Amino acid sequence: MKNIVLIGFMGVGKGALARHLVRKDHELYALDTDDMIESLTNTKIKKIFATAGEPAFRALERKTADWLSKNVTNAVISTGGGFFKVPNLKEIGTVVYLKADFEWIYARIIGAPNAKKKLKKRPLFQDVAKARKLFNERYEAYEEVADIVIDMESGDLDAIADEVLKKLKC
Repeated sequence: MKNIVLIGFMGVGKGALARHLVRKDHELYALDTDDMIESLTNTKIKKIFATAGEPAFRALERKTADWLSKNVTNAVISTGGGFFKVPNLKEIGTVVYLKADFEWIYARIIGAPNAKKKLKKRPLFQDVAKARKLFNERYEAYEEVADIVIDMESGDLDAIADEVLKKLKC
């Protein structure tokens, strides 16, 4: 297996599902593209957006995607919400779209014990109306690039991880 690349809207649970997949398949390890970018730049994502802007951040995503495609195997890669636009996405691995309605995602974020931190970490979610508009713009595009589509709304990460692994073995 090359890699499993988890895509979907911010807050849908890509990182949480990555950790569940790694627990179920000990041959895998988890990576997060936003964490990788923060490590590369020694700067928080929110600060990159504020000081350099979204185009600079997207360039860092492309650089990260290039590195992943050349250097990483057997990983579950959770990505930022816009990472699905990198041109070499399919070269990195099997693309799994984690699908959920905007209202479910928003309720998941604000219902989390660390909701303030989760919202603060997502610069594009600061304005809920703008986030909803962005979600609507991306919704179909996620499905178009995905190899596998997984419904996240049950919230049962163990069952969802089992479903992903089953679909990957087909």
